[in-house]
Amino acid sequence: MTQPDVTVVTAVYNTMPDLTTCLTSLVEQTIGLDRLEVVAVDDGSTDGSAEELDRFAARYPGTVKVLHQPNSGGPAAPSNRGLEHATGRYVFFIGSDDHLGPEALERMVAAADRWGSDVLLGRLVGVNKRYVHQAIFASTQPEVDLFASALPFALSNTKLFRRELVEKYGLRFPEDMPVGSDQPFTLEACLRAGRISVLADYDYYYAVKRANSGNITYRSTHLARLGCVERIVAFVAEHIEPGERRDAVLLRHFTWEIAKLVQDDFLSLDRKTQEQVREGVGRLAREHLTEGIRGKLPVTARVRIGVAAYGTLADLVAVLRQDVRHGLPPTVLRDDGWFARYRGFGDGRCGLSDDWYEITTPISRWLARLEAVAVRWAVDGSGERTVRVTARGPRPDLAEMAGGAITVSAGRTAGTVDSIEADPLGATVNMSFRARDLLTGLKPGGERRVVKVTVTRDGDKGSTPVRGPQPSMVQRSFHREGGQLFVITSSTNRKGDLMLVVFPVTLRRMMSGLRRRLPLGGKKQP
Repeated sequence: MTQPDVTVVTAVYNTMPDLTTCLTSLVEQTIGLDRLEVVAVDDGSTDGSAEELDRFAARYPGTVKVLHQPNSGGPAAPSNRGLEHATGRYVFFIGSDDHLGPEALERMVAAADRWGSDVLLGRLVGVNKRYVHQAIFASTQPEVDLFASALPFALSNTKLFRRELVEKYGLRFPEDMPVGSDQPFTLEACLRAGRISVLADYDYYYAVKRANSGNITYRSTHLARLGCVERIVAFVAEHIEPGERRDAVLLRHFTWEIAKLVQDDFLSLDRKTQEQVREGVGRLAREHLTEGIRGKLPVTARVRIGVAAYGTLADLVAVLRQDVRHGLPPTVLRDDGWFARYRGFGDGRCGLSDDWYEITTPISRWLARLEAVAVRWAVDGSGERTVRVTARGPRPDLAEMAGGAITVSAGRTAGTVDSIEADPLGATVNMSFRARDLLTGLKPGGERRVVKVTVTRDGDKGSTPVRGPQPSMVQRSFHREGGQLFVITSSTNRKGDLMLVVFPVTLRRMMSGLRRRLPLGGKKQP
């Protein structure tokens, strides 16, 4: 039997009906069934996933292999078992609730062969507002450096690995890590690889956020996530010497996993758990948070982590409550820069020197952070239909601080700042976009245009997307320009940013909308 080019390994636990989509996307890959092997390991599913796997194995006996085992509590053990049965030149891991673009495997294998890649990343995109860090996918690159790129922010195992490398170094997933077990595997593979490559020319992998949040990562407790990040950080410290290279990797963990342990939901934990999490985060910071990493952290995350390390639980709770109640903290200007006026600033009560509170983000970008509270349609004084956006910022002195140099835009379309109204709790910014302007230069298929605020202060310009209303409120309106009808909709993207979606109404779109509204069989129900 000819060796397959690629083995796809998937660990499966209760992912119906997404599992069907996943498996279908695999067997329909353009690489062809004769070049493909699928090893699916059922980890004790109880929702029909096991039967669905067996159905695919029966239908594709030369391609799909299914292994069944009792539930292990995480994806590591089934992934390791899948590796033991893999025979392809390359191995690719996929979550059983995710799916691939039709040409994904063919394109990736061809590129890895062409470049001699040991590890290859194909662009991931999020589905159902699943967040996927996109920086590493800015461009196609035959070779990237782990320490000089955004690769540390993309350490999931959803990549193509040369199986010879995996077996040469005995790379396996730590089975005592219920969450994050793919990171040590991926990190060591990248450290061992002769070449790491990135493909950004196609949507290779669709990462799905399930409606029921059944993924183990979503269900994990703070303490479970703390235990896993402690393991990951220890792994990094064991494999990478202290210095800039280690800092480049640990920056990801402090920015992401560690910072998320002291987000607003920390306040909902019981006191004992709060203290355990604070102690764990503090220990990680005292042992591994270098000045190089600290200076690159956003001030909010930096202060929270610092207070966890050198303050008390009461100090940390006070900082979190300040953010929950007031949003961005007040700022103060000193000769050496801008500082966030959190608890402990200027008096050392939380054990932090003042440089912990320095705002590394340009003050103009800091001032530009607004959150939309209302989006509506209106008619201006000249009779033009407009989209009106009302947004809030936490600074009553926003207009004064920005010196009046505030502009708004939706993609390439400039809007108008109608008013800025101060009150004791902040400032309200009213902005508007003419429907006619939103249609200018519109692509034939329509566009999604993110609403941004730009502030210019002292020669520094900062631009930041406006956060969408919470909960999300969709406003939709039709607009006729000449003989063409358009739909303009306000919505939020997967990052939570406000956007205006503009597209022409065509017969095809109208028929598609009707099909969505009618039940199967095409007859409207009484």
